This record gives sequence, C-alpha cells and structure tokens, in this order.
Amino acid sequence: MAENKQNWWKRLRAKYRVAVVNEDTLEERMHMRLSLMNLVLLFVAALIISFLLLALIIWHTPLKNYLPGFNENIKQDLVQQTYRIDSLQNELNLQAVYLNTIRDVVSGNVNSDSVPSLDSLTRIRKEEMLAERSLILENFVSDYEAREKDNLLMFDPAVSFSAQTFFRPVQGVVTQSYNPNEGIYSVQLTVQKDANVAATLTGTVVFVDYVPNEGWMLIMQHDGDYLSMYYGLLKPFKQVGAIAQAGETLGLVNESSVRFALWQRGLPLNPEEVVVF
Repeated sequence: MAENKQNWWKRLRAKYRVAVVNEDTLEERMHMRLSLMNLVLLFVAALIISFLLLALIIWHTPLKNYLPGFNENIKQDLVQQTYRIDSLQNELNLQAVYLNTIRDVVSGNVNSDSVPSLDSLTRIRKEEMLAERSLILENFVSDYEAREKDNLLMFDPAVSFSAQTFFRPVQGVVTQSYNPNEGIYSVQLTVQKDANVAATLTGTVVFVDYVPNEGWMLIMQHDGDYLSMYYGLLKPFKQVGAIAQAGETLGLVNESSVRFALWQRGLPLNPEEVVVF
C-alpha cells in the first residue's frame, strides 16, 4: 500500500518534456518541462483568476441587477421615482404658466378679459401663508415699531395694523402717477439713495430678475390674488420662494428712484388709492 502511494506521488511529480516540433523538418521550435502537479496548479490558478474577473465585471456593471436576491426592491424604487418625476413635471408646468402670466403683466400686453385666474397658482403657497399669518404678523408689527429708530419703518405708525393694511414700500415723493390711458401702470417715486424698499403686504416672492438701465425687479404674490412689483432695486435680499412679512425689507434702492405697481386678478390698481406714500 505504501509503495502504491509512493508510486502515485512520483508519477504526480514526474517531469514530462513537452516540445513543439516543425512537422516538415522535425526541428524543435520550443519545449517545456511540466509535471501533472504543475498542470493541476495552473488549472486551479486559471479558475480562480477567471472567477475573480467575472465577479469584478458583474459587480461594476448593471449585470448585478440580474443576480437572484440582489436589490429586490429596485422595481418599487423605480415606480416611486417615476411618481416623483411626474410631480416635479406638474410643478414645472404650473411655474411655466405663472411666469408667462407675469411676463404679460410686466409687459403691459394684458387684456382684462383674457387674464387667467391666479387661484390655481395661489393655492401652492396659500396654505403655508395662512398657517403663519396671524401669530407672525402680530410679532412682526411689534418688532417693526421697535425698529423705527433704525430707519426701517416704512409706514405711518398712526395707521392701524390690520391684515388689509398696505404698507408703504418706500418713503419718497411721487414724481409720476398711475395713468392707464398712457400705458403707465405704476407710480414713480424719487427717494434717497440706498433707501429701504419694503413689502407692501405679507406674501411670497415669485419672480426676481434684472432690468437693464433700471436695476433689479422683484414681484410678490399675496392673499386676495394681489401682485406687488418693485422696480429699481440695487440688490434684492429675497430669492424666489421666500416668504416676506408686510413691511419687511426686500432690498435697497439702486439709484434715486423706484417704481411700484399693484395688480389684482390680472387687473392693474392705482397704488395711490390704497397706499399712503
């Protein structure tokens, strides 16, 4: 029995000469000495290397998604992502409609019979504004009165602080009045340079853009389908989506004049009829 084991081990380690010979000339081109053990080791090493390469290829490519048990919830995740994309698309469509309405209002190319209702656009922010309106407005009014010495008070303290109060957007002198017959839907005010421009009502900033030769323009959406527009800012302090309380500073005056316009449900209003400048 011991002899058989020794013979088997000798055969396993025995060297064999493997030669490559030219068939025509019988000239030996190359040769190597191999044993059965060498062949087994080479075969095992080739299997291990092939397995590792295959594992790397599968792990770093989408092929891993086809492995049983891997990422079983991927279909559910894809469905959720699809719903989110649809929701974002709906939001973008609403924003596009809103911006088109704003552009028409700003350009003055608006027919009173053709302006769409802003109710569908107002409801996006209405719930948030109503939730914060009462308590925040009361706190803001008291704090705003205390800051009068810092020259941030933009309205007459004698005016009652109610939800319907239109605060003065800037302190200045009206040099150009509202005149729809001549296509003028705003009032021009001469003010001190670097004066504060404040929100006339509590609302949400919906549009901010730069107007050449005039400065930055900021538009706010308020309850009651009001739109307030402020032209001639040096730099706006609020970005689109920000909520500003009535009387809160929106920015500084660019030069020495500011234009202010007020619209409701797509129709222009005379600011001097509702705001005491």
